[in-house]
Amino acid sequence: MSILIVGASHRSASVDLLERLSLDADAVGKLRERALQTPHVTEALALATCNRIEIYAKVDRFHGSVEDLTALLVEQANLPAEQVLSALYVHYDEAAVAHLFSVATGLESMVVGEGQILGQVREALRGGQDDQTVGSALNSLFQQGLRVGKRAHYETDIDRAGQSLVSVALDDAARTIGPLEGARVFIVGAGSIAALTAATVRRAGVSQIVIASRTAAHAERLAVHVGGRTADLDRLVDELAGCDVLISCTGATGTVISTELVAEAMARRETAAPLAIIDLALPHDVEPSAADLPGVSLVSLKTLADSVQEGSAVDDVAAIKAIVAEEVAAFTSARDAAIVAPTVVALRTMATNVVATELDRLWGRIEGLTAQQQDEIVQSVRRVADKLLHEPTVRVKQFAGRAPESSYAEALAELFALDPAAVEAVTKAGDTP
Repeated sequence: MSILIVGASHRSASVDLLERLSLDADAVGKLRERALQTPHVTEALALATCNRIEIYAKVDRFHGSVEDLTALLVEQANLPAEQVLSALYVHYDEAAVAHLFSVATGLESMVVGEGQILGQVREALRGGQDDQTVGSALNSLFQQGLRVGKRAHYETDIDRAGQSLVSVALDDAARTIGPLEGARVFIVGAGSIAALTAATVRRAGVSQIVIASRTAAHAERLAVHVGGRTADLDRLVDELAGCDVLISCTGATGTVISTELVAEAMARRETAAPLAIIDLALPHDVEPSAADLPGVSLVSLKTLADSVQEGSAVDDVAAIKAIVAEEVAAFTSARDAAIVAPTVVALRTMATNVVATELDRLWGRIEGLTAQQQDEIVQSVRRVADKLLHEPTVRVKQFAGRAPESSYAEALAELFALDPAAVEAVTKAGDTP
């Protein structure tokens, strides 16, 4: 069994295609289930963010699994296959481990080092756990990925390797409306990106923050946290007419703010002050043609993708790549050792049973031995068995995972005539949560 990743991100696909591939929470759950229903997948989860969609799977066959998982993404995009296939990437086995660790550290993010991805990786794992599409393999991989991400942020300054998407977007907005200090900001959405946005604009010294969300309780909680107020979604036009910056970052699958709505809001403005709109949603919340309205500027993920740079913290990036390489080696080594562990346990169990049987037979033939003499015989026989087994068990752990076409564990089991049922029983016991 190996780990397979099939996906697309801002590095491989256009924003337009990523919008076609974007999924809400319900759709992510369905994708997990459909992946698990394919013939060669035994565990599955999906990582869906504003700039990536990836299916992670434990598979027993490479080619068939790639075809099945690719077909799911092609179907999601609802485009000709050739338009989607060129944007997809595939990572397998050790390369899959390295990719997840790189994602968790922020190396694969649009803004290198951003910390939000850790929460998204955690949510992806939790979703798979809740739906029971994740077993020991993916659970172990993602738990380790989270630890690697935390280590990278703790040991380096990668958090400052590049500007956040929000900061870059706000810089662009300031070029339209002037300094943000004293500005009125209207945020539509109350999720993690909205929280990051609200905290950022508060530090910028804006005069007012208004939060609107489909979930009123979330909006209220965020508004209290940043010292703002809430607004109902049915008052979008009124709020938009009185703000300087609109930031929209909902999880909706369709347009939330139409060009007509923006035009009506601009008509109600008391002054000719410009309006800066920042659309951080994927798919987009704001209708793109709103940018054509007089006095309106629009920054979207598509334009940000063309302008955001990775930053200049070359040393931190290099340090994190070294951390990832070290952690991948440790993970694969531990995994390979775990693969042969059932065989080693079964072998030692067999040896223990043989020793016990032979000692029982010996006690039936020899009488008059003292307890001390019996103990010495027992210890001597056990030491012989341990010494005979030591080298094979050490070697099988060293060789595990080195040869793609042969299994040293299988060879050991064959040479010592181990009961396959015994090995399987140890394996199942090890998989028990």
